[in-house]
Amino acid sequence: MRRVLRLGLSMFAVSALLLATAGPSSAQVGGIHVLKIKGAHPVHHKGGILLFSHGGAIETSAVVFIDYWGPQWAAGFSTGGYTSTQAQTYVQTFFSNVGGSSWANSTTQYCQGVASGTTVCPTGAAHPTNLKGELAGTWNDPTPLPYTVRDADIANAALRAVAHFGYNANANYMVFTPSGHSTNGFKTTYCAYHSSTRSSSGSVAFSYMPYQPDAATSCGMNFVNPTDNAFGNGYFDGFSIVGGHEYGETVTDPFPSGGWLDGSGAENGDKCAWISSGQGAAANISLGSNSFAVQSLWSNAFNSRAGGCVLSY
Repeated sequence: MRRVLRLGLSMFAVSALLLATAGPSSAQVGGIHVLKIKGAHPVHHKGGILLFSHGGAIETSAVVFIDYWGPQWAAGFSTGGYTSTQAQTYVQTFFSNVGGSSWANSTTQYCQGVASGTTVCPTGAAHPTNLKGELAGTWNDPTPLPYTVRDADIANAALRAVAHFGYNANANYMVFTPSGHSTNGFKTTYCAYHSSTRSSSGSVAFSYMPYQPDAATSCGMNFVNPTDNAFGNGYFDGFSIVGGHEYGETVTDPFPSGGWLDGSGAENGDKCAWISSGQGAAANISLGSNSFAVQSLWSNAFNSRAGGCVLSY
């Protein structure tokens, strides 16, 4: 996601702030790449600037673990006429089926083990496999949420997920917080982010997903489906649009910003975020027996390698 941080501070200033306020027992947080709210997101897709490798890793065999942090998930809650159980069903159905899809297939053109500045991967390089069944587990983490949720708390939740599920260097440990609980800036400046931290086993890629319907249309509600249905299409559009954004970016840049970004720091999701019409506009795709709203992802290979936003590859 975009290198500009939601607090408007440099990467070094944010890291220093986190270490100063998080306390000695809290995890350190790496680069944070945020998806800004719909009205505030800059338009990166214009100009056709290609992504290039920054010399670091990608996820060659992506795995997703979902951590529903907070006892509220087990107790259950409702918003907008939908229950938290329905939200979890929507999220889990999406991530159970996104692997192997033509939508996610655009990530397979990128690679690791190449020189910084590479825009086209050579034959034999290590690419994402985009296999079916990437959702490897879900967990209701009963740890109570603090009154003020900080970025270091999200990183600690990701480490608890590592302890619960086991360590996987190719995994995205996705932390979901319940309605009414999020870090500062959700709904007003950002929708979600992905980052990394360290465990005793190695670097850990994680994404943070606040309860997207709390942000209403600012984070994708009804962006593709103006009318809600029983499954939650419309009301839960943000979960698949924003969740897909974080998923695609973590596959290609799991430890920001060592993977694939353009010269302005935008990742494959950033360059195509919140497009409502024309080439690369967000739309429904079929995954399993359901449809889900998603944004497009950037493809260097599109349009004779001029690049562009695509919904399939």
